[in-house]
Amino acid sequence: MRYMEEFRDPKAAKAVLARIAAVVDEIGATAEKPLHIMEICGGHTHAIFRYGLDKLTHPGIEFIHGPGCPVCVLPRARVDDCIAIARRPEVIFATFGDAMRVPGTEMSLLEAKAGGADIRMVYSPLDALELARRNPEREVVFFGLGFETTTPSTALSIQAAAREGLGNFSVFCNHITVPPPLRALLSDPDMRLDGFVGPGHVSMVIGIHAYDFIAGEFGKPIVVAGFEPLDLLQSVLMAVEQIRDGRAEVENQYARVVPEHGNPVSLAAIADVYEMRPSFEWRGLGEIDQSGLRIRDGYRRHDAEAKFGIGYGAAARGSAEPEDCACGQVMTGRLKPTACPHFGKGCTPGMPLGALMVSSEGACAAYYQYGGARAAAE
Repeated sequence: MRYMEEFRDPKAAKAVLARIAAVVDEIGATAEKPLHIMEICGGHTHAIFRYGLDKLTHPGIEFIHGPGCPVCVLPRARVDDCIAIARRPEVIFATFGDAMRVPGTEMSLLEAKAGGADIRMVYSPLDALELARRNPEREVVFFGLGFETTTPSTALSIQAAAREGLGNFSVFCNHITVPPPLRALLSDPDMRLDGFVGPGHVSMVIGIHAYDFIAGEFGKPIVVAGFEPLDLLQSVLMAVEQIRDGRAEVENQYARVVPEHGNPVSLAAIADVYEMRPSFEWRGLGEIDQSGLRIRDGYRRHDAEAKFGIGYGAAARGSAEPEDCACGQVMTGRLKPTACPHFGKGCTPGMPLGALMVSSEGACAAYYQYGGARAAAE
């Protein structure tokens, strides 16, 4: 399959759906006792709802939405840190658009911008680097955010700033890694997960063996998947076939893009610039050991936390969610978005209460955009 339309072919999709249904029937799963398949990536969540795959697949499969949206898992305290940096008069704060409307304790970055902070939306850290070149009298801070997908580009920008001697460029590092929260979820005795659809973009960087513990230690199948309808359906088929056969393996449906051992150039840049934090806070999961990255001392000049004395290591602040906000439960697959009392009422894309309604990869945004708004009104 070389062309996009082949990955959206209805005839081929029907054939895969029929095969899924046959395997699920063999397993004996039903709507009352379904298989719980977690799609880790928020991009997969949106694709599932965009194409109606949750409605097309056998009722014996229930999709569980995982912690694969980097904007969504960021706790409010880190948004507060961003705003504290951005409101400094000497700072130009550069961020991806997804993060602009994520609520902090008192306001979002968008509201801080409306209040006079110099906050600019960029499409890559290279844009922020160019801002630093053009504004040598200002401190340019880039909001480094995301999983392993975006981590290399931030690392390369820091390396470039160091080579050029751009002392006015720094990164507020909130980069996180996928495997640790999955281990946390699998270690929770209250979580029932039968298999995983693994993240495609992250796996382009880290390869597939970072998930070996899911199969080896926890006995659960995981299939790294692409983002088109047939990618996802084929991945679900591969996962349920493993369940039927009593296997637990790491398989790569997205082999046309994802190399087995990842991208060596990206991995080298990450290793050069970052080291693991002892712990990092995740929305809905709390502190998870060895799950976040920080900038190494060799690049301390470009570390906004060190430069401004903010973030981890500074005075602790609470980051509890608003009362009755279910972001944490939705983020960890314990609750569907429509079960949140605020969904579509006190929390909408225009007036979000939590991050999951804001991000282009958020589960609440997916439900709302692809029919959840109607469900909320019922």
